[in-house]
Amino acid sequence: MDTKPSQKRPELSIVVPFLNEEANLPELYKQITEALTGKYDFEIIFIDDGSTDGGYEFLRKCHESDGRVQVIRFRRNFGQTAAMSAGFDFARGDVMIPLDADLQNDPADIPRMMDKLNEGYDIVSGWRKDRKDKAATRKLPSRIANWLIGRVTGVRLHDYGCSLKAYRREVMAETKLYGEMHRFIPALANWKGARITEMVVNHRARTAGVSKYGLNRTIKVMLDLMTVRFLGSYSTKPIYVFGGLGLISMVLAFIFMIVVICQRVFGEQLHLNRNVLVTFTVLLVMASVQFILMGLLAEIMVRTYHESQGRPTYVVRDRLGGPDADEGK
Repeated sequence: MDTKPSQKRPELSIVVPFLNEEANLPELYKQITEALTGKYDFEIIFIDDGSTDGGYEFLRKCHESDGRVQVIRFRRNFGQTAAMSAGFDFARGDVMIPLDADLQNDPADIPRMMDKLNEGYDIVSGWRKDRKDKAATRKLPSRIANWLIGRVTGVRLHDYGCSLKAYRREVMAETKLYGEMHRFIPALANWKGARITEMVVNHRARTAGVSKYGLNRTIKVMLDLMTVRFLGSYSTKPIYVFGGLGLISMVLAFIFMIVVICQRVFGEQLHLNRNVLVTFTVLLVMASVQFILMGLLAEIMVRTYHESQGRPTYVVRDRLGGPDADEGK
């Protein structure tokens, strides 16, 4: 069995972010290699997102015996999206496939995803139709989030939260990830014209380790959804949002001012300092000016962003394998 790293670009890059999954890494490595060896030229990129267990040392040994294994270790925990972004940045494969390290994703689904991708799609998204998670804390919030994401983005998928997806390299070339944005990649790619499909994948119950997900993650997803909506509709024209709010405030201020003038003329309200509408009018005028100024500042920031070079959202401590890697660390 040839386990030397290929000098040419591999077909597949398997991206595995993990945090304290020492108990699952040996079996995961075994399952990935068994599912792909002899079928594809591949590499496995493990991203240690600030683990405090012995997972990194196990992967160091894997790298020494199998040149297809890369290991990237962060200096601290930066989160799943940053870890996945690092994996995509260092990946060389024509197709990038992330999956969780908790063994709930099944590596045996990868060849089927490749077959689906070869039908002409740019992204194949996994759907955990028979999900092995707790209903109250995982399934229900996920279903609500998936429905909202589909409604807001216009890209209807059953399972945005499934990490197991297949992306063509060109789809990820210009995609920058922040917050919990990795789950929104299909929506972001769709706005650029990517062809997306969905397929049912196997999902297994966690047998070792501790889940890193909780209900607070749903709140983060909802906030990121607002960002995605803004980026999709107004990322290059923020003045439309803030300027629109400013104009609405100005119109309301004008209406209140007319009402105040009518009250004064017809004697219904002789003392302006006691009229609450006067206060509302002043506040709305101030708000309209602030909204418009915020829009103009946002326009300047957008132009600065698009003209500047992007910076990564993570800091690498060690890296094993891959072109130009520092093997001495």
